[in-house]
Amino acid sequence: MQAQPSMSIPVGTPTLFYTWQNYRCAYDRLAPDGAPDGVPLLLIHPIGVGLSRTFWQRFCNEWYRVGQRNLIYNPDLLGCGESAMPQIAYYPSDWAKQLQYFLQTVIQTPVVLVVQGALLPVAIELVHLQPNLVKGLVMSGPPARTLLAKTTPVWQQVSWNLFNSPLGDGFYRYARRSQFLQSFSIRQLFATADAVDAEWLAMLKQGAADSASRHAVFSFLAGFWRQDYTDKLTTIAQPTFIAMGEQASSISRKGKSETPDERLQDYLTHLPNAEGVKLAGRNVLPYETTAAFVEAIVPFIRGLETAESEHGYH
Repeated sequence: MQAQPSMSIPVGTPTLFYTWQNYRCAYDRLAPDGAPDGVPLLLIHPIGVGLSRTFWQRFCNEWYRVGQRNLIYNPDLLGCGESAMPQIAYYPSDWAKQLQYFLQTVIQTPVVLVVQGALLPVAIELVHLQPNLVKGLVMSGPPARTLLAKTTPVWQQVSWNLFNSPLGDGFYRYARRSQFLQSFSIRQLFATADAVDAEWLAMLKQGAADSASRHAVFSFLAGFWRQDYTDKLTTIAQPTFIAMGEQASSISRKGKSETPDERLQDYLTHLPNAEGVKLAGRNVLPYETTAAFVEAIVPFIRGLETAESEHGYH
């Protein structure tokens, strides 16, 4: 396992907040020492037990450690971290509208989206809601594209109703135990068991301490992110970079038969302006193999900035 930087925020700024639809939403605005430079990054964290914007802290530290100077905006999606946690069913379009407002009112300049895993539908929706403020898109470990090419299953609402009950509350209490978090991470997320370290487990335990965080997780488990995004995906005009783990796996039966090479090629075939690479690791590359992930995406982002300086924003 590669050596990792510490989890401390690279710049000691306090948590910042904005209000969206009467909900208090949290974010970090991170900057290098000295003047920032380049296109800002907007990070979209994954959804899961205990996950929030803290998922990106290793990435942020490594980004600045190797001398990159971009501003980084790292928000908590509604229902996660330090943002409000209303008891509602969350859809990708909801989170995309939250980030659209964040782009319009807080960042106010084009960004590169960096999205983890199955939160890709949020990025897809955001690209189409606010194309003029999205300069490019980085996908880390996206799910099998076939999962994003289906109509909404009828069982989604049934699943949500089951989760949104005392039974669901009991399951969440079980799911946030250290033993479950460790076992799930080894089985589904990381390439090696020793990569599931105490730092990772402590982050998840802290993030899941508020039981209201279960609503966003249950929305994900109910499958609200699994809709047909074929048309929206294939009409993304912005340059796109896909980072796929060499041991990438899928939570779906259909996806399990697909190799990482096949998954990557499927995205490259369906995206009009894309490139990609396979990296050591499995499904959480910005955390598991942070240095390799940063090294892989730096040239892509530098290329976007070069194009901007030559042609300006469009």
